[in-house]
Amino acid sequence: MDTVKILIVDDEPDILEFLEYNLKKEGYQVITAPNGEEGIKKAELEAPDLIVLDIMMPKMDGVEVCRHLRTKPEFDKTIIAFLTAREEDYSQIAALDVGGDDYITKPIRPRVFVSRIKALLRRSERNEVINEEDVVHVGDLIIDKERVSVRRGEEVIELAKKEFELLYLLVSKPGKVFSREEIFNKVWGTDVIVGNRTIDVHIRKLREKIGDNYIKTIKGIGYKFEF
Repeated sequence: MDTVKILIVDDEPDILEFLEYNLKKEGYQVITAPNGEEGIKKAELEAPDLIVLDIMMPKMDGVEVCRHLRTKPEFDKTIIAFLTAREEDYSQIAALDVGGDDYITKPIRPRVFVSRIKALLRRSERNEVINEEDVVHVGDLIIDKERVSVRRGEEVIELAKKEFELLYLLVSKPGKVFSREEIFNKVWGTDVIVGNRTIDVHIRKLREKIGDNYIKTIKGIGYKFEF
């Protein structure tokens, strides 16, 4: 198996050194960049498996870097995690809206940081399997993309079209936090005007039909699917 390659982009040398040291201890190949522009160059040159972006950087911040990378097909499946200040809801939402997979809050604790990186890599491997299958088994649910149906054993769970689309979006990346804006754009589309509570109503209906234990609310940000 090839060594996982991780790119860290941060304008603080101490943080770069700290994160690089802890990831190298785990056997990862680590590349660093001191700013957003250099981060894009390194990403295009090295094709990392995972990118860690600090949000607050001068000239080009992490959100702009992520937005730029996500316009390129070669970075569609690259895992992008952000470093954000604790309780910085606006930055966390912005990071997820431009295609970030997750965020890690500061101050950074080495063991927690490494654990989150490992979890993101495991999630990516699991997503590869899910995205290749037309029929997905998650927990006690069987989700059939071709037939647009959900079953629990022999029981057929009747879902409206948008309920199914919302469920399938969340299931497509288990553990990923989808912001409300991202859900709106991907399920309803940017040209459709719907009420602010539309997502909440659909989530409530989904929980009533598939159970409360799958869809988790991330306060102030959005939802994620876990099993």
